[in-house]
Amino acid sequence: MEGSDFLLAGVLFLFAAVAAVPLASRLGIGAVLGYLLAGIAIGPWGLGFISDVDEILHFSELGVVFLMFIIGLELNPSKLWQLRRSIFGVGAAQVLLSAALLAGLLMLTDFAWQAAVVGGIGLAMSSTAMALQLMREKGMNRSESGQLGFSVLLFQDLAVIPALALVPLLAGSADEHFDWMKIGMKVLAFVGMSLNLGVLYTHLLWVVISVVVLVAVKILVLYLLARLYGVRSSERMQFAGVLSQGGEFAFVLFSTASSQRLFQGDQMALLLVTVTLSMMTTPLLMKLVDKWLSRQFNGPEEEDEKPWVNDDKPQVIVVGFGRFGQVIGRLLMANKMSITVLERDISAVNLMRKYGYKVYYGDATQVDLLCSAGAEAAESIVITCNEPEDTMKLMEICQQHFPHLHILARARGRVEAHELLQAGVTQFSRETFSSALELGRKTLVTLGMHPHQAQRAQLHFRRLDMRMLRELIPMHADTVQISRAREARRELEEIFQREMQQERRQLDGWDEFE
Repeated sequence: MEGSDFLLAGVLFLFAAVAAVPLASRLGIGAVLGYLLAGIAIGPWGLGFISDVDEILHFSELGVVFLMFIIGLELNPSKLWQLRRSIFGVGAAQVLLSAALLAGLLMLTDFAWQAAVVGGIGLAMSSTAMALQLMREKGMNRSESGQLGFSVLLFQDLAVIPALALVPLLAGSADEHFDWMKIGMKVLAFVGMSLNLGVLYTHLLWVVISVVVLVAVKILVLYLLARLYGVRSSERMQFAGVLSQGGEFAFVLFSTASSQRLFQGDQMALLLVTVTLSMMTTPLLMKLVDKWLSRQFNGPEEEDEKPWVNDDKPQVIVVGFGRFGQVIGRLLMANKMSITVLERDISAVNLMRKYGYKVYYGDATQVDLLCSAGAEAAESIVITCNEPEDTMKLMEICQQHFPHLHILARARGRVEAHELLQAGVTQFSRETFSSALELGRKTLVTLGMHPHQAQRAQLHFRRLDMRMLRELIPMHADTVQISRAREARRELEEIFQREMQQERRQLDGWDEFE
């Protein structure tokens, strides 16, 4: 590929990625499925912008390198040691059991035993990129099922190298020189581009059955292992569903096996189509799991049983019950306020129900869930989402569908505070600002400043900072903001100097001790 063509392909990738995510979010199918569909759209079986997939594998090489690098950055020896039982216990059991079952099924469909073994191992792998993204979207990172899922994915990644080493042995070419890195990096960043729709048309029934069997076998194995490991019943389906697809490293393994002539005819193409389509089923499957969990948690378990969440209309809806939301919820309940919590972490939902909180499980950006939680009758909604994007999306939904609600929100920092102010939300709290101010006040006292004077300094700083925040909303240039910040610091210094010049002042009841 010439330099200009390579650059054009890069621009197409970026454009497809930028267009795919908002479109997929609007359709409610998730970002990962959006990427897959984008790959199909620009690939040889779509609009044909990329006609030869093999020529653009350099992009996928970078993608895999970055993915594994990021995973490595997030690991530390102490965490690996802590998860050793789940990594080398559940992870190893999942790969071995799934590979054995799938290899046996492939042997029943005219695969040679060597090809069936490679196919079984490849199909046993899950998509690290997809699973981690879905776990983040579903709030599983802090849960037991999320930690177990991460352990399984980590073992699968570790198992790729031994699996690659096994291929030449099965092919009877162990003594031949083999370029592992060249094959090992050939993973498609846009898996959709490799989807051979011709094979899909000619072997439609085989492909459909293969996808169903692959997903079903992996769900069965994962669910049973989660049960043996002691995962709560409410979290098992999430764990099994999020890892039920084939993975990107199957493409590495199958490419290696094809170069060693282990596959015959269309066998490799059929396996690749099966893996790709299984990836597309996962976001849809997780939606079904969410609906099932919503019925389990948000409604009566039996026809004659009253719902756990009663019909009392809440005064306040609290979205998210992490460390930030917990403080708010406890304060409101201590003052006899009626609150309803919306949380998408199942382990947190189980804990809150145990201690008597009224809680709904699910995605708070779904209008029907907000209605079920009593948003139409509530007075206020407190948004404490971890991700600023979720906060802004939920805020827009509330303004559109529930305009009577008083919206209060958590802001991660000044940027998020600016966005909230621009959107018309004036009641917000920057998560570290108040605590930092309080600690700063105490620091001033330890340095000899009178407690009353330190308190006034804190209040002056708070007012000035809030005024700066409002004034900087229409200013986008960094130089303008820096200049304005310098002016604000000078103004604050003048305020402090004027106060220091006053030898006496009314202490308003303050004494020498805090």
